Amino acid sequence: MSGVNCPYRKSCGGCTTIGQDYESTLRKKEKWVENLLRPYVRLDGIVGMEQPLHYRNKVHRVCSYERFGGRERHIAGIYAEGTHRVVPVKHCLIENETADAMIDDLMDMVRSFRIRIYNEDTGVGLLRHILIRTAHATGQVMVVLVLTSPVLPGKKHFLKALLAAHPEITTVVININDRRTSMVLGEREQVAYGPGFIEDVLLGKRFRISSRSFYQVNSVQAERIYAQAIEYATLKGRETVVDAYCGIGTIGLAASDRAGRVIGVESNADAAADAAVNAKLNHADHALFICDDAADYLQRMAAERKKADVIFMDPPRSGSSEVFLEAAVAVSPGRIVYISCNPETLARDLGWLSKHGYRARKAMAFDQFCFADHIETVCLLTHS
Repeated sequence: MSGVNCPYRKSCGGCTTIGQDYESTLRKKEKWVENLLRPYVRLDGIVGMEQPLHYRNKVHRVCSYERFGGRERHIAGIYAEGTHRVVPVKHCLIENETADAMIDDLMDMVRSFRIRIYNEDTGVGLLRHILIRTAHATGQVMVVLVLTSPVLPGKKHFLKALLAAHPEITTVVININDRRTSMVLGEREQVAYGPGFIEDVLLGKRFRISSRSFYQVNSVQAERIYAQAIEYATLKGRETVVDAYCGIGTIGLAASDRAGRVIGVESNADAAADAAVNAKLNHADHALFICDDAADYLQRMAAERKKADVIFMDPPRSGSSEVFLEAAVAVSPGRIVYISCNPETLARDLGWLSKHGYRARKAMAFDQFCFADHIETVCLLTHS
């Protein structure tokens, strides 16, 4: 696929390679991962996308103002890379198109209903952010309005107008964030319409997704990543599997049909609650999801002389802490399947594990974030 022209490329800075040929971006990413992992394992290639545009199922806009013709007007946009300057964006080439159109209509309604936009400098105003999540398989749509107050003036009429324009919306959530903070979502929420969540299907399993749950933004590639991770695990149906950093339970539940027991550990309380619900949705009675720090939980397992046959680990971009790696090794898993969103920290952690009894056997890269700098890698380690 030849390069596509993005009008926001220079001002936004999010998609660093959006103007380049897609195949060439894949080769550069492959070489990057290959070079980093060479001391530990041979990379078995990179999996790209047939359609690398409009893949993001989670779309976030910052609501702000800009001066135009001597007057202020409402805008919805994206923070420019490394700043709090808002770049107005209407049609992003990597985001879900339905969500983009919905945000356009929402901003027209905000103007019509005279809803005040939040001013970061003064702390005055109501609407801070708009977040839209779309489910790839089911088509369900969640709209999250982040406000400084639980009171939305004219809420009944506002919702009626929104649903008339977009009847495909499944639920609307009002998130209250009244703090002077760079965090998008606050801790309090109200369900304004629908059930307060959406559901999607991944590898044949149904997942409930709330506003604050972690869910992979690229559903097409997420299925491929998890399928590869499960293949590397070579489960026979009897194993005790620990899904560390489990989020809403996607990896553990996708693997549950092939495991004897699944234990998911997640420190985010909302995600852990969703994971427990998802276990029930999928009739996975042998899957247990716990809200806890993954390292702490594994340390307790080791202290009680309990073992894990397989550990799936999907840490944040900063990689795993040495405390977690020590705890993982202490429960003596025969196989560790490491899903990484940062090859630099993956290489660092492989270096540590290689000194503590584990050897990397296989690795595959996946272009989860097309036209951006990030890349996912799945790596299998076994006890040497």
